[in-house]
Amino acid sequence: MSRIHRYYAPDATIFMTQVVYHRTPVFEQPQFVDLLRQNLQATKRLHPFLMTAYCFLPEHFHIMIRPTGASSFSAIMHSLKPNFTKDYKTMLGITGKMRFWQKGFWDHVIRDEEDFQRHLDYIHYNPVKHGLVLRPEDWPYSSYAAWQARGVYPDKWGWELPLSIRDYNWDESEADRD
Repeated sequence: MSRIHRYYAPDATIFMTQVVYHRTPVFEQPQFVDLLRQNLQATKRLHPFLMTAYCFLPEHFHIMIRPTGASSFSAIMHSLKPNFTKDYKTMLGITGKMRFWQKGFWDHVIRDEEDFQRHLDYIHYNPVKHGLVLRPEDWPYSSYAAWQARGVYPDKWGWELPLSIRDYNWDESEADRD
């Protein structure tokens, strides 16, 4: 059995991907996206962090965060995942054990501004990549509109595959973990 070795850097921004078990498209339903957002806010109160970017897709999500308290990004995820699962089960009246998330999560410590921009672009282009929309601005569950309002993205950005992520290894950051 392989063990995941995580790299923790003080004040670092972290890109993370978490996948639903068997890639079940739970987040196709808006009430479960809302539940995820509520759980992220509750987690943030327990383990402070800045949410830099996000994209919630039907069966997985990407977030880019920077922990601001004593908690690591692992502690943040280890709080978010079981609390969401508990609330999800309660919402649906499910009792007993349930596996909601794939085991583990994929993380990447952002190294510099170029790496930051590439991962920001990856997050915001992801709904287009998965064929969910034709343009990033059409996906309602991402931080794209906020970044575009800040002037980071010009009009029509992402209507074609962005140069910043043309050579990106798409499979690496969405690795399935069982």
